[in-house]
Amino acid sequence: MALGLLSLLALFLASGLRHAVYVVVATLVIGALAAWLGGTAVSRARKGRTRRPGGAVAGIVLGLLGLAFSGLTLIVFALFWNQLSTYWNCTSGANTVTAQQSCQHQLSRTLSNEFGPFSAKG
Repeated sequence: MALGLLSLLALFLASGLRHAVYVVVATLVIGALAAWLGGTAVSRARKGRTRRPGGAVAGIVLGLLGLAFSGLTLIVFALFWNQLSTYWNCTSGANTVTAQQSCQHQLSRTLSNEFGPFSAKG
C-alpha cells in the first residue's frame, strides 16, 4: 500500500520539465511494483487459505492508479513536449503576474493553432 501511495504522491514532486519525466518514469516503476507485490500477496493469501490482506488490495488499487496517471502523464509529455518546453522556458523567465499570464496565453494559443480550440460547445 505504501508503494502505491508513494507512486501517486511522487507525481507532485516534479519541479522542472526534464526532471518531471524522470519522476514520472520512477512513479511508473513504483506503481507497477506496488501492483505486482499486492497481487503476489493476494495470491499467497489464497494459496494459504487465509483472509485476503486489505493492505494488499489497497496496494494493487493505488499501484494501478499510479500506473495509470504516470502513463497518461508520459503520453501528454510525448504529445505536447515542444509546447510544454516552450511554456516552461517562458515561465522560468516570467517575474511578474502579467508575464506569467502572457506565457499561459501563448501556450493556449499554440495548442489552439495546432489542435483546434479547446472551448466547450454547447
